[in-house]
Amino acid sequence: MAQDHGDGSRESTAREAHSEGPLRLGLVPAPELPERVAGLIADELSELLGRHTDDRHQWRVECVTDALIGAEDSTDNVIDQAERIKRDHGWHYVVCITDLPLFRDDRLTLAEASENLGVAIISQPALGISPLRRRLREAILHLVNEMHHGSDGEERERQQQHLEQGREARERSGIRNRNSRELMGWRLSERLVPIQRITPSDEHEKHVDVRFVSAAKWRGYAKLLGGMVRANRPWTILPAFRRIVAVAFATGAYGLIFPSLWKLSAAYEFYRFVILMIAAMAAMVTWLILDHGLWEPRRYSGSNRLTGFYNLTTVLTLTAGVACYYVILFALFLAAVILFVPADLLETTVGQSINWLNFPALAWLAASVATVAGALGSSLESDETIRSATYGYRQQLRQRKVKERQQQAQEERQGGANQGGAEIRGTDKESDNGNGGNGDYENGVGAAEDRKAGRGEPPGDE
Repeated sequence: MAQDHGDGSRESTAREAHSEGPLRLGLVPAPELPERVAGLIADELSELLGRHTDDRHQWRVECVTDALIGAEDSTDNVIDQAERIKRDHGWHYVVCITDLPLFRDDRLTLAEASENLGVAIISQPALGISPLRRRLREAILHLVNEMHHGSDGEERERQQQHLEQGREARERSGIRNRNSRELMGWRLSERLVPIQRITPSDEHEKHVDVRFVSAAKWRGYAKLLGGMVRANRPWTILPAFRRIVAVAFATGAYGLIFPSLWKLSAAYEFYRFVILMIAAMAAMVTWLILDHGLWEPRRYSGSNRLTGFYNLTTVLTLTAGVACYYVILFALFLAAVILFVPADLLETTVGQSINWLNFPALAWLAASVATVAGALGSSLESDETIRSATYGYRQQLRQRKVKERQQQAQEERQGGANQGGAEIRGTDKESDNGNGGNGDYENGVGAAEDRKAGRGEPPGDE
C-alpha cells in the first residue's frame, strides 16, 4: 500500500498538484461491449465524481478505446499500457475495462487499483450479466474514490463518514453502494456471489493497493461465464442463421408432406420430444464447432483455465443462438401446420382422435428433424461470420492488431533513426567539403583512426 502520507494525506497532495485545473479521469475500455457501456456512462461520470468523490474540483472524463486492454490477460501488462496512455493524455487517473477474465493468486478478480500509479482495472464479465451499466458505474466511482482518497483503514473510515452524509444524494443518483469498502452496492447477484476486498501485502505486488475478488469460487465462475456469454452477444449470430433457417424450413416442409411425421407426432410421449429436441440442438452446436473450427487449442491463450472458459463460452453462446433459431423454426412450422393441415385429415391419418395439442406436437417434431438438416446447411455460412461470435477468436484478432501496431511503431522508430543517421552523415559530408577536409580530421588524426579501424585495431587516445 502507498506509504507517502508524510506531508498529510495523498488526497491533499493530489489537490495541491491538480489545483490549477479540473481532475481528468480516463476510461480505457476494450473494444465492443466494454466500449459501448463506457460510452454510455462517461457523460454522467463527471457530475457523479464531483458530487460523490470530491466536490472541490471539477472533473473531466475522457474515453479512449485500446485493443491491448482486451487482448492481454496479464494484469501487469495492462497496468503498464494504462500508465503509458495516462501519461500520454495527461490524465490524473485511469480506469481500464477489459472483457477478459482476470485471475490473481488463483482467485477470480473483479477489479484492482494502484493508488500510487493512479491506475485501476475492471473485468467486465466478472460483474455478471445485468444490470451491467449500473454495476460498472458504481465500480468506477469506488475505484476512483480509492485512488483519490487512499485505501488504508483510516482513509476508508473518513470516506465512510462522507458517504453517510451524502446518503440522500447517492440514492437520488441511483447509486446503491453505501460502504466505503465495497466495490458496488449489493444486489441479488452480490448476495449469491459475495465480493471480498483485500489489500495485497506481497512485496511482488507493490503496484496493487486494493483488490476485489470473488468470495465464492464456483458461483463466481458461473457468474463469470454469464458475463462472458453476454459479452459474446449471442443475438448477433441470428442474422447468420437466415440461410440455415431457409434450408431447415424447406427440409421440414417437404417432410410434412409424408404421413410418417404425422403418425410419429401422435405416438410420441412428451419426453421423446424433449430428447429429440436436445439431440438435434446438440448436433447442430457440435457441427458448427467442428465445421468452422471454433474449438480453441491451448496454444492461443497459453492457459488451460482460460482456454476452458473460452471454449465453454463458445458452447454456451452457440447453444443460446441455436435455441433462438429453434424457436423461430418452431413458430414457422406451427403456422404452416395450422394453415395447411386440416384437422380431419390429421385425425384420419393418425387413426385416433386428436385435440389442439397435436398441431404444436407436429410442429415440434418437424422443427427437431429440420434442425439436423439445418446443421448441414450451416456450412453455407462463412467461417468469419460464425467465428465473430466466439470469444477466443476475437481475442486472437485483437492480439493480431496489437502486434501489427507494435511492429508498425517499431518500423517507424527504425525509419526515424535511419533518417536521422542519414541527416547526420549528410551534415558531416557538407562540413568536410566546406572546411577543406580540416574538420574532425584536422592534422590527420581522423585519417589515422580510419586506417586503424580498417586493420581491426582499436582507436587511439589522441
